[in-house]
Amino acid sequence: MRKKLLLLAAVIGLVVVLSGCTQINEPITSESEGIWNSYFVYPLSQVIIYLAELFNGSYGLSIIVLTIFIRLILLPLNVKQLKSSKAMQDIQPEIKELQQKYASKDANTQQKLQQETMQLFQKHGVNPLAGCLPIFVQMPILIAMYHAIRRTQEVSGHSFLWFELGSPDYILPLIAGGATFLQQKLMMSGSAAAQNPQMMVMLYVMPIMITVIAFIFPSALALYWVVGNVFMVAQTLLIRKPMMNDNKTGGVKK
Repeated sequence: MRKKLLLLAAVIGLVVVLSGCTQINEPITSESEGIWNSYFVYPLSQVIIYLAELFNGSYGLSIIVLTIFIRLILLPLNVKQLKSSKAMQDIQPEIKELQQKYASKDANTQQKLQQETMQLFQKHGVNPLAGCLPIFVQMPILIAMYHAIRRTQEVSGHSFLWFELGSPDYILPLIAGGATFLQQKLMMSGSAAAQNPQMMVMLYVMPIMITVIAFIFPSALALYWVVGNVFMVAQTLLIRKPMMNDNKTGGVKK
């Protein structure tokens, strides 16, 4: 758990560093300097413009298509993350047995607990850190997508469906928050995380945060969040179902 927290802290640090590498309100152009701008944000901005031209100037459709395309590219990593989460879930009863066996807090007992826990991981071929790796790969891409949408000037001057892409909307943020809640609920369903009070708090706090932010930011970003979360909901449903069926027929292979 400590290692996972450290990895999470490292991811947050990466987000801060990447966000600080560029001015979020500064338009992205071919003259924008820096590795982050040149190799991440600007190429995505150009793809958004290119796709919009294919769709008769519809930047809304452009954002939707590009978001889905990026999610498809990241799909193998997300599958790996879900499988890792399920594998950890499958061995939770054995981990709890070890924790009860070595309940004493003295250094020697805790060392034995760590050793036998690692042996348990090796026995079932479970890497407790495997679920964190996809986060490191995804975050720069998703942050770059966020920057590209926010900093592409052409986006703000167009509308899509009932809302203006460059202005906040009042309906889309509610959809974004609802989709975020549903996605997190599905991810936690049947897992050990559902028993964790802190995770349960995040289940409600994160959708509220997304909703509030979406009320402030341009609706193009809310559209990006909605499409991404709806894709994740569909992905979770499609991937978890065969996993759960496999769990009923065999579980973790001994």
